[in-house]
Amino acid sequence: MTKSGLIEDVARRTPHISKKDTEVVVNTIFDSMIEALKEGDRIEIRGFGSFQVKIREAREGRNPKTGEPVHISAKRTPFFKVGKELKEMVDRSPDLPEEAEDDEAASV
Repeated sequence: MTKSGLIEDVARRTPHISKKDTEVVVNTIFDSMIEALKEGDRIEIRGFGSFQVKIREAREGRNPKTGEPVHISAKRTPFFKVGKELKEMVDRSPDLPEEAEDDEAASV
């Protein structure tokens, strides 16, 4: 699903709100989440998951083409941890590929 698909789905479920207003609401939610993460805050949406910023330390890497060492600067990266309820809902989805079902049965 894309952002425009999300806006259309929310607009369809809330016919008393115009699509333009729905777009403003969705954008406001995302903007608020971005600002919170920029400030280092943690976002927790019960039943869905949590967002936080993880700090990746500076390190030395290698250019895969030449093998030369390359300095990689420290950076802040957004991280999402799925909530238990969402994980269970997705797992109960009936459309598991046969391969995954076979792997699951073999591991039990």
